[in-house]
Amino acid sequence: MNIQQLRKDTPGCEHVLHFNNAGAALPPQQVTSAIKNHLDLESLQGGYEAANMASATTDRFYQSAATLINCTPKEIAFIDNATRAWDMAFYSLSFNKGDKILTAHSEYASNYLALLHRARQLGLTIEVVANDASGQIDLVDLTNKMTKEVKLIAITHVPSQGGLVNPAQAVGEIARQHGVTYLLDATQSIGQMPVDVQAIGCDFLCATGRKFLRGPRGTGFLYARQSIIKDCNPPFIDLHSATWVEDNSYVLQASAQRFETWEQNIAAKIGLTVAIEYALTQGMTQIWARIQKLATSLRQQLAEIPGITIRDLGQEQCGIVTFNADNKSTAEIQQYLRTKHINVSLSLPEYARLDLVKRQISSLVRASVHYYNTEEEVETFCQAIKTCICEL
Repeated sequence: MNIQQLRKDTPGCEHVLHFNNAGAALPPQQVTSAIKNHLDLESLQGGYEAANMASATTDRFYQSAATLINCTPKEIAFIDNATRAWDMAFYSLSFNKGDKILTAHSEYASNYLALLHRARQLGLTIEVVANDASGQIDLVDLTNKMTKEVKLIAITHVPSQGGLVNPAQAVGEIARQHGVTYLLDATQSIGQMPVDVQAIGCDFLCATGRKFLRGPRGTGFLYARQSIIKDCNPPFIDLHSATWVEDNSYVLQASAQRFETWEQNIAAKIGLTVAIEYALTQGMTQIWARIQKLATSLRQQLAEIPGITIRDLGQEQCGIVTFNADNKSTAEIQQYLRTKHINVSLSLPEYARLDLVKRQISSLVRASVHYYNTEEEVETFCQAIKTCICEL
């Protein structure tokens, strides 16, 4: 990869050392320019008119997203964030009292809250699959829990609070063997690593634009397998997701666009399209190799610092690196790094109670690298951590 050119495309690299890509990555200027240009067009031509003029680009979004995850454009819906994409899939499914949902210890708060919400409404049971010795979802325990009452497996591919990569494809094989619907949260994996829904075997996948895809905030998408769409009843509809065919009758769209709404942020949709195409141009295999290289180096260098404990789990690990210090709180570390123009985020128990509370972790520093970061930035970061924890 031409790192020098990639950084030239990323003006933020001149201002900050950005290790918060799992929160929101620095966008390339191609993305921000596309957004700004469309907003200018709206101001000069009008919102509806600008949308019509940009229809070729917004139509291209569906093919670009489909290429990214290996599906068809009709299986893609543009949604304003990953949580709403997950919600639209989850709340479209039919459940009966006594049905079971299986999830993982690493599940993200927003997803688990929705599970609790639906369980309370309908009398569902939530069962949490155990972790294996490495900390990822235990495939043996998952298999053992696959009873006739199980109607859904809902897990997160890459948890927000650590470097773990769950074995999504192996979970998909188990789901298919038992004929159970499979909902995968790929919020932290999309844009970071190759994601192939055909190989994984999931029925739904949700993704965000702002993280490793380097797109704008307020964007995301939902993948819904064509074979399951006809059985999905979205929690709400409008004149885009359905057609009012008679006074007392309507027909839902046959494609995944039944999960969309008519009103959309067109500038943001264009920005997400450009971001996806930028990633595809770099190549997801190359992106993943670069991120793994930088993350491995970061873990190794942090592990050599006395008083630092790496908290990442799993057999396979990604570009998210989490750690604690013996003599500094995570908030103190984050604040110190801010004074050095270094960006990180924190993972708190309320984001992932089943995981962090069980591990008795009150907070984690989360440093997440991307391909435009450099080996020198990893060294600078680790030197800053050394200085921080040595200060009285």
